[in-house]
Amino acid sequence: MTPKQAAFVEEYLIDLNATQAAIRAGYSAKTAGWIGNQQLAKTHVSAAIAKRMEDRSKRTEITQDRVLTDIELIKQDAMRKAYDKNGNEAMINHTSALKACELQGRHLQMWNDKVALTIETTTDEELHARIAELARKAGITGAII
Repeated sequence: MTPKQAAFVEEYLIDLNATQAAIRAGYSAKTAGWIGNQQLAKTHVSAAIAKRMEDRSKRTEITQDRVLTDIELIKQDAMRKAYDKNGNEAMINHTSALKACELQGRHLQMWNDKVALTIETTTDEELHARIAELARKAGITGAII
């Protein structure tokens, strides 16, 4: 693994954002999205990330099961019944109960979140320059387009 790839692994573990990890690891901001995805596709890089995540889980004793159990306990506590000052029965904390239910639903992929998409426009000249640069790095000579 190269030093930049090792840095990418470290940075990726911060927020699980491949683009930002690539930038923080020293890759070009212009190609960080592409580089980040390429790094995640490399077996040795993804294996290093998985190993580090497993080590962290063991060290902190935080697992998916524990997180889901904690969410359930918070939900149950928030949904307990109590009496308000007028003697009316009410749920302890609607907001916490709703948030816990939302997190459980997201875990079960019960609904889709909206995805924001940004499209980068590239001129033909920029595209040809990128292709030529990649061809040069790959050692390809001759006319590309």
